[in-house]
Amino acid sequence: MTTALSPVDPDSYRTLMASHPGGVAVVTTHDGLGTPYGFACTAWCGVSLDPPLLLVCASNTGSTLPVLAERGWFAVNLLHGAGRRAAEAFAHRGAGRFSAVPWVRSPATGLPLLPEDAHATAECRVHRLEPAGDHTVIIGEIFRADTLPGTDQGPLLYGNRRYAEWPSP
Repeated sequence: MTTALSPVDPDSYRTLMASHPGGVAVVTTHDGLGTPYGFACTAWCGVSLDPPLLLVCASNTGSTLPVLAERGWFAVNLLHGAGRRAAEAFAHRGAGRFSAVPWVRSPATGLPLLPEDAHATAECRVHRLEPAGDHTVIIGEIFRADTLPGTDQGPLLYGNRRYAEWPSP
């Protein structure tokens, strides 16, 4: 006997997803005029070693996804424990995200990077876009990966609706 099931409600989904912490990243790109765009996410992970692929999930209603899809390039800034200001700035919609934190353009791709708030960065070319409900899964091939010197802080985590820092090695 099969029981008809319905998807969980949005509050149950949020509670489930908040119950397990994830590393915080800020995904950035720029438009054809060089205007930077970005968003914070915990929905990212490695996909493949050969070729080197990672994925991030972007809201279909955000301003960054259409720019990222058109440009075909993006950066993933993995935040360290002191990067909470960047996480909070990029978690909210609206202008002013890039005025809230220091950033630079990558010499290799021109992508916006957050060197004061990230412990590592990856610069990626879009490999595939896959619609998934109210988000799009973006798979990127990594063309440049850097671990940034000068920070002894562990990664920034988000779970149970709060930030925490993974202990330093």
